[in-house]
Amino acid sequence: MTTDEGNAHSAAQPGVIDRLIHEPARLMLMSYLYVVDGADFLFLMRQTGMTQGNLSSHLSKLEQAGYIDVEKKFVGKKPRTMIRATGEGREAFQEYRQRMESILEESKGE
Repeated sequence: MTTDEGNAHSAAQPGVIDRLIHEPARLMLMSYLYVVDGADFLFLMRQTGMTQGNLSSHLSKLEQAGYIDVEKKFVGKKPRTMIRATGEGREAFQEYRQRMESILEESKGE
């Protein structure tokens, strides 16, 4: 994990982009999870095109930051992993979006 990724809460600093969310794969995951109550692992894997290992790695980083909750259970005899954005994750994603919109708006004037 890089120093930037290790400081997932850097978004709280003015003018700083949350590097944990900014990474393209995690940005895609947070975008999906922001608009739904929850998604299962296989759905996210199909939607993102990530491998099982790659998806698992990115989800672990988001979970460690407190941005998502991962719930593993069995439905019948089949394992099912459900992922949900936490309140903190939703706030971080919203703040990320607002900062990016601001940056893009400022760049129009140049």
